[in-house]
Amino acid sequence: MIGVAVLGSTGSVGESTLDVLARNPGRFRLVAVAAHTNAASLARQVLKWQPRYAALADPRAASQLRSLLGSGAPGTQVLTGPEALEQIAQAPEVDCVMAAIVGAVGLSSTLAAARAGKRVLLANKEPLVMAGGLLIEAARAAGATLLPIDSEHNAIFQCLPSGSQAGVVPAGLRRILLTASGGPFLDLPAEALESVTPQAACRHPNWVMGRKISVDSATLMNKGLELIEACELFGVTAQQVQIVVHPQSIVHSLVEYIDGSVLAQLGAPDMRTPIAHALGWPERIPSGVEFLDLLKTGRLDFRAPDTVRFRCLALAQAAASAGGLHPVLLNAANEVAVAAFLEGRLNFTGIAAVIEAVVEQCPAGAAGDLQQVQAADAEGRARARERILGLTGSAAVRGAHA
Repeated sequence: MIGVAVLGSTGSVGESTLDVLARNPGRFRLVAVAAHTNAASLARQVLKWQPRYAALADPRAASQLRSLLGSGAPGTQVLTGPEALEQIAQAPEVDCVMAAIVGAVGLSSTLAAARAGKRVLLANKEPLVMAGGLLIEAARAAGATLLPIDSEHNAIFQCLPSGSQAGVVPAGLRRILLTASGGPFLDLPAEALESVTPQAACRHPNWVMGRKISVDSATLMNKGLELIEACELFGVTAQQVQIVVHPQSIVHSLVEYIDGSVLAQLGAPDMRTPIAHALGWPERIPSGVEFLDLLKTGRLDFRAPDTVRFRCLALAQAAASAGGLHPVLLNAANEVAVAAFLEGRLNFTGIAAVIEAVVEQCPAGAAGDLQQVQAADAEGRARARERILGLTGSAAVRGAHA
């Protein structure tokens, strides 16, 4: 049986992964689960699955987990701290690591899994956005397999020739068409964007996702980060990736070849499809997803994105073209700005303003090693926090409380 570790098991991708594992009981064994602070949800998972390891980054949450488990999981070792995630990622019992921890905190454990030669299922964007070259190099050196879980990147992977390698552009590929739903504010007038609430931003029309990624989808930063990911994962330039708004979220992405052929992957908007694809690859396994009925779907619409109203996408496109540490600074500032928006300290359009100020202020060299990446990440976060504090009392903050 294949030993699986799910890092970020209490999030939406983690829960979907456990659902797919439950549908294929003779094939997989859940070895480890991990989360940040959600002890209650993790306790329920541990009591049901009885994994070898359970980890929480927060020591207080880990103590709470031990109390909740009592004597109900005698074979489970409870771990804590950031090093616990790396320990799980490298554990000999683990063959496959679902990397689904949101944010830069997932970088070190994902790198650890790659360096240990695991099959790494990339659901968190940050490892590729911040250190794509380092991750791909580590995977090649250790013989690890990198498989994308984002529905768009998984769709692209399914449309590539067999044997394609991470970081190497496949022969004959002309460009990638990366689809975007457009989020909940696709047709909202620009003047109305300033006063949208976190609750509205988190109500995605098609997907059930966590709060941070839902806001990224609403600003279109999510698509910008996916553009950077695509460049790293498939070896293409930013100019070879076209963003296409597709509100139905049925066509998950397309690949165009030099002979004029365009291959697309279609399916219902359910993350269990790419999860099952990556878990079973190169075979196909049941996912529990409702099968697509094109007659019921009726129509498929496509349009160009509006980078004036959704400034975050333009900033991400520029960072993808610049390369080096620019994506690191972009991602760091975005994480801080989105957190401030969700806490009511920044309005929706202020997210892009903070990111733009940070990227313009911070020097960005080459991403030579992990230490440089981490230093740039820390600087980007610090500058973003300073910028938000400086906006206290301004329109960007007052609008957040409107």
